[in-house]
Amino acid sequence: MKKKLLCIALAFVFTVGLGLTAQAEDLALPAPSCILMEKQTGQVLYESNAHEKLRPASVTKVMTLLLTMETIDSGALSYDDTVTGSAHAASMGGSQIWLKEGEQMRVEDLIKAVCVVSGNDAAVALGEHLAGSEEAFVARMNERAKELGMNDTHFVNCTGLPADGHVTSAYDIALMSRELIWRHPDIRRFTTIWMDSLRGGASMLVNTNKLVRFYPGATGLKTGSTDSAKYCISATAEKDGMELIAVILGGSTSDKRFSDAKALLNYGFAAYSLVTVTPESPLPAVPVTLGTQKTVQSVLTSENALLLEKSRANGLTQAVSLPESIDAPVEEGEPLGTLDIFDADGTPVASLPLLAGESIPHLTWSELFCRLLKLAYCGA
Repeated sequence: MKKKLLCIALAFVFTVGLGLTAQAEDLALPAPSCILMEKQTGQVLYESNAHEKLRPASVTKVMTLLLTMETIDSGALSYDDTVTGSAHAASMGGSQIWLKEGEQMRVEDLIKAVCVVSGNDAAVALGEHLAGSEEAFVARMNERAKELGMNDTHFVNCTGLPADGHVTSAYDIALMSRELIWRHPDIRRFTTIWMDSLRGGASMLVNTNKLVRFYPGATGLKTGSTDSAKYCISATAEKDGMELIAVILGGSTSDKRFSDAKALLNYGFAAYSLVTVTPESPLPAVPVTLGTQKTVQSVLTSENALLLEKSRANGLTQAVSLPESIDAPVEEGEPLGTLDIFDADGTPVASLPLLAGESIPHLTWSELFCRLLKLAYCGA
């Protein structure tokens, strides 16, 4: 019974994913590789050659930022910590803030420089500060990529400057972008900056991501361009509580990169809604056989967001499916049943797991004996 319920609980992932890209058949984009992903569920709404291994240029820095924010949120690094620029960091070409060897800057300012103007010197300075060298930091980048399931990715540097074997895919970029904006929302303080400055106003910054200024709801994230990678972007935007990630690789021009990203975002916001499911009425408790408590309270999984086509998002109904009883022991978080969701036509939309809200141990022999005595002499 418990194995069967577990299978039912896991099946909802596949149920809600059915037909999500059906409306995208007419969305033809000139970009060689692209993808559209929703942040909270991680579901893909559109993709084209999304696993093709390509050079990402400075979109690489999404991973640099992810490792930096993870270190900050772990407490091992502070925004106010001071980083000293090395000769190696100062030698970086391409986009930069003209960091000098021996110059000291706060971590917060270096993050700002990476997010706003894609400073290669700032990215290397952060990597060296965190890992001791860029090479050691890149090893961490590749290790983290494997943990995230980025199977198309191999990093050679932390900047995205041209290097043999430095490749990733639109899908992998979406994965690391999602991890960054979902787990570390404070990054938005930097990725939404249009204009700012460093060094007390001596160095002006203007964001390389024009969507931050010109696309309503834009939240970031990172642009990149080199002769070999052409024009790339991981663009994020939020509307009506739903945040989308649009990745474009290999755009022929900067403007086409932005227009393709906007087309993906527009499609996603027009076609889909993110619905947070809550029970229409209090969920019932389930009787427990031979448990230390007579019942266990059912609770809805915390993963209760559904990404639905807008045509199916209104008029949803619910039905609770729970067993008549369950045998002890019961583990907290164990699947008990499902909350089944239907659209206005009565067609199943999803089955969300209902879980045990607490652990209920099995009665010991002495507890069972006492309970039998109580039943015999008290009738209750």
